[in-house]
Amino acid sequence: MIRRAVIASLLALAAAPARAAAPPEDAQKDIGQYVDVSPVAIPILAEGYLVNYVFVTIRVNLTSGANASKWRSKEPYFRDALARLGHRTSFAKPGDYASIDAPRLIAAFQREAVAIAGKDVKGVVITAQTAKQQRGLPRPGPRTPRPEIQP
Repeated sequence: MIRRAVIASLLALAAAPARAAAPPEDAQKDIGQYVDVSPVAIPILAEGYLVNYVFVTIRVNLTSGANASKWRSKEPYFRDALARLGHRTSFAKPGDYASIDAPRLIAAFQREAVAIAGKDVKGVVITAQTAKQQRGLPRPGPRTPRPEIQP
């Protein structure tokens, strides 16, 4: 009987720090002032040829007075603007077909985000970029011309 009491008290002591480490419930409900845009495939072009795709995830940071839930419901508009922008202009980094030119994409998407959300946009950040292919990419530089096929 004493052994059961000792084991029960040890288990209670072991569980106490785990309960104390949990964050308060109101901290879990706190949401940030941002909109995460789902990954969008940005084509990488080299001399007019499609070489690769880079999947880009962007976070649109909002001002403190912005209604974050309203703009999160408008996330498809941000995603559509990013897809249209990526297919309108090539954001290929010179000499690297596995990543994008981040400063150019941020500057261009900042304008699109402001057009959608207006003064509620504080800034734009690229949170992730993942290339579809890492290996088997052509070497950067000019391509050698192919001879035409003669029938």
